[in-house]
Amino acid sequence: MEDQEMQIKVRRVSDKFTESMNVLANEPSVALYRLQEHVRRSLPELVQHKTDMQSWEEQSQGAIYTVEYACSAVKSMTNSSVYFKNIDSLLRQTITVKEQISNLQGRRPIDVTPSPGPSLPAPSSASS
Repeated sequence: MEDQEMQIKVRRVSDKFTESMNVLANEPSVALYRLQEHVRRSLPELVQHKTDMQSWEEQSQGAIYTVEYACSAVKSMTNSSVYFKNIDSLLRQTITVKEQISNLQGRRPIDVTPSPGPSLPAPSSASS
């Protein structure tokens, strides 16, 4: 009787040990299979997100370039006001000299003075 009980206990221990070995041997395979399933399911979505992000990055870079170009153009325009004031002054001086030449030649002065805009200063008269 004792021998039979011992055999049953040994068989149970042996079965549990065998089952444990099977689980340990197959566990990495099961884990890798689950990882493979997960990657197979999620990879297309991840690739789509990557493609979308690259497209958005290209669009953003284009917009950034456009804004930087516009900013530099505006800065150039504000810096050019000095040149426009100089041109205005030279044109007014030229008109004054032309009127003086016309007066010296006995001709009637030609009215070529432009009507000053709201931002232009009044013409300065040259002394003779």
